[in-house]
Amino acid sequence: FIQMLRSAKKRDVLQLLRRAPEGMLPFVVEAAVAAQSVASLAALSDFLDFSKEPKSLLEKFLYAAAFSPRPSGELLRLVLDKLDGKQLAPEVQETGIIAMGALVGKLCQQKLCGLQQEVERGVETILRGLRGAKEEPEVVIYLLALGNTALPETIPTLLDHAEEGPAAVAAAAISALGRFPARHISSKVKRAMRRIFHEKRKSYEKTCRLAAAEILLDNEPSPMDVINILLAASELETEMATFLLLKVQNSLR
Repeated sequence: FIQMLRSAKKRDVLQLLRRAPEGMLPFVVEAAVAAQSVASLAALSDFLDFSKEPKSLLEKFLYAAAFSPRPSGELLRLVLDKLDGKQLAPEVQETGIIAMGALVGKLCQQKLCGLQQEVERGVETILRGLRGAKEEPEVVIYLLALGNTALPETIPTLLDHAEEGPAAVAAAAISALGRFPARHISSKVKRAMRRIFHEKRKSYEKTCRLAAAEILLDNEPSPMDVINILLAASELETEMATFLLLKVQNSLR
């Protein structure tokens, strides 16, 4: 079906979308996203009205885009255009923001970061949204999207939220940092994770402390880090201490 869509003209894909029975429509939308031809994406652009379509169908489209294994710049542009400046249901808005981050991250993995204007636009949209976010849940969504991009230049922003943000914000930022490959976990990142785990500046929730310890233990830990984490574990709750001990034992193996 996807192969057929790849060779179809825009008007044919559009007609298929408009005539599909309600129960089949999500499947056709997913297939059109997977096809990623110029015609299928143009048909989706004409068909999907984010102000009218049911939330379930819009979320289906956004999930299909986010999970696309090798997305194109045109797919990211379609998502950006559909989200840009529109008043959307909160669930659709959140899914769209996270999908945007996933698409940017995958395009950069394909070495298309500097070659696609859409990537730059996507990153700027996420950063602008993060700067303008007032409510804690909104900040968390933008941090999750930023983590999906896995771009090294976003690390300072994530570090700032990890150390200074309230519990949910700090947890989201540390989780995002944990997704970066070891080559991006610099001495600066490790110093911040030590401050969080050992609560040098303020108190942190245990999930934040555990995530910070994980980053230290998963990225070429120094002997001193291991010793200090084990010493600190003796003063923690049993579950936290057990978790850290297992992490160290796994590293040794």
